[in-house]
Formats: sequence, C-alpha cells, structure tokens
Amino acid sequence: MKPYLYLLFALLLTACGSKPKAEDKKPAITVSIEPLRHFAEAIAGDRFRIVSLVPEGSSPETYDPTPQQMVALNQSRAFLRAGYIGYELTWTDKLKQNAPDVPFFNLSEGITLINETKEEAHAHHGGVEPHTWNSVRNAYTISANICQALCQIDPEHKEEYMTRFTRLGTSLKQTDEKILACLEKGEKSFLIYHPALSYFARDYGLTQISIEEGGKEPSPAQLKALINRCREQHVQVVFVQKEFDTRNAEMIAQELDVPIVTINPLSYRWEEEMLHVARALSEPAKQP
Repeated sequence: MKPYLYLLFALLLTACGSKPKAEDKKPAITVSIEPLRHFAEAIAGDRFRIVSLVPEGSSPETYDPTPQQMVALNQSRAFLRAGYIGYELTWTDKLKQNAPDVPFFNLSEGITLINETKEEAHAHHGGVEPHTWNSVRNAYTISANICQALCQIDPEHKEEYMTRFTRLGTSLKQTDEKILACLEKGEKSFLIYHPALSYFARDYGLTQISIEEGGKEPSPAQLKALINRCREQHVQVVFVQKEFDTRNAEMIAQELDVPIVTINPLSYRWEEEMLHVARALSEPAKQP
C-alpha cells in the first residue's frame, strides 16, 4: 500500500473513532429565530442544546429550512416558534408532517398582538405584526411560555426551569428600567425602514414611522410626504437593518440632517440590542 493511502486510512480510523462532544449528546430543542435561542438557553441551562432554524443574517420572512434542518427537527424534543413570522406560517404544516411526534409551541400566546390593517400592512403574513420579541414585556411572556414548555416536556427538572425563569424575569425588569431611564429625555418618534419595533414603540409610548409602504419601496410622492411627517414629528434618528436596502433611509437622513443607526432585531444578543435602540433614541446626536 502506498504511503499516502496509509495516511488516508489512518485519518479515516481516527475520524470514525472520535468521540462526540458532550454538547452534541444533549437532547436538542429547536427554536425558530436567534432571539428565542437567547431566552431558551437562559431557562434551559445545561439540560438542552438549543438550535435555531434561521441563522443570524437571514430573513425569517422568506427563509426555507434545509433538508438537514428538517431531519434535525424530527430529532428535537420540541419546536418553539415565535408565532407569526413569514416562514413559520408557510412551513408549519410541512414541519409538523415531517416531525409528527415533536410538540410545537407558539411563544406568542398571551401577548396582545398588533393587528395590521390593509392600509398599514407591510407584507406580513396573516395580518399580524410578527416582531413580538422586540419588547421587554413581551419577552417576559415569551420566557414564561418557554418555561411552561420545558416543564411539560421535562417535568423532572421543573424546579430548575422555574428558578431560572424567575432569575430571567429579574433581569428583564432591570433591562426595562434601563430603557425607561434612557427614554426619559429622549425623542418620541423615529424612522425605520422595516417596522420591526412596533411592540417596543407601544411599550414606551413612541411613534414608529416606516419607510416601507405595503412591503414596497415608497414612490417619490410618498417619500416627500414621509420627510414632511418626520419633520412634524421631530424625528432625530433613522434606524436601518442590514438585510434591507438603505438608500432611501440614507437619502431621508441626509435631508433631515439626522444620524443613521444600524440595528439588528434578530440578534441573539437581545438585551444588548434593546438597550442599543434606547440609547440611540436618547442620544441621537452622539450616534455615528
């Protein structure tokens, strides 16, 4: 046998004999997006490996799960979904058929939803504003639903999950207090390309103005009206997201002479992102 064949054979033996990581041995729970992974990990601790279907940087409105993810979901102990995200509504029936023994949990249960009218719709499926997790108050309800789901599928460790949920609730209260402190002297209106902060705005009495019109780019006449409205509302900051075109936002920000701030409503670092939004509203002049 040639030397390079010996090496190849040895490498194959090593790969086959390698031990799986301890993390891989844990039972998995699948969540639909990264912010839910943040809450689920805080409550599950080391009991489960939390896996997100939509990787950070992808749009959950149009995402298609891969065949590998479909197989992995069938091996999960549960699927925790945000509730009304585009791909969830499109794929839920198929996912359930593929994983008939996996319980599905809607984490938006108990949340007072924002229903979009035809005039306000931004191409969200089902007419419901889906970004429920971008709110401290909603985050508490979402976390409570996660805790309940974990207690249901693993009742043996119920006390652990309840303890961690209580701890998370304390942290959420502290985050809410920090946001309130930031917004005490901040601006009450802001412009955003895609209306991902509707529940955040509702929590704190803010006005969210969206550049999108029915999920489409605004016309020149709509842009002019938008700029006038922003002036009337004293908008001091424009929020943009990496997954959307920023040209109109940049043009409006230049016209208004206000800063553009990039946010990530789908970030795993949920608390950091919520505080980032609050600070941008409280100190717009200091933003790059």
